[in-house]
Amino acid sequence: MLELAIGIILGGCALGAGVAMIAGVGPGIGEGNAVAKACEAIGRQPECKSAVTTTMLMGCAIAETTGLYALVIAILLIFVAPSNFINLLLNALK
Repeated sequence: MLELAIGIILGGCALGAGVAMIAGVGPGIGEGNAVAKACEAIGRQPECKSAVTTTMLMGCAIAETTGLYALVIAILLIFVAPSNFINLLLNALK
């Protein structure tokens, strides 16, 4: 019984980490679209290159934080959460 509960905890944490890493796809798509539109804007009005580039880089940096948050959540689910949940389970069985 206890081994099954621990297996479910470990499986749930691994599944949650995998789902959290799906969030890494979003920033890649968003940054690709931002760079594509910035290249189009610079192609149409080359004199606005510095303003467009600055705005694009700021937007890409903000979009990248979503992927970094997902990575932090996945690392916590893999390395920290299982031991906390197992300790909680063991304390509940006492």
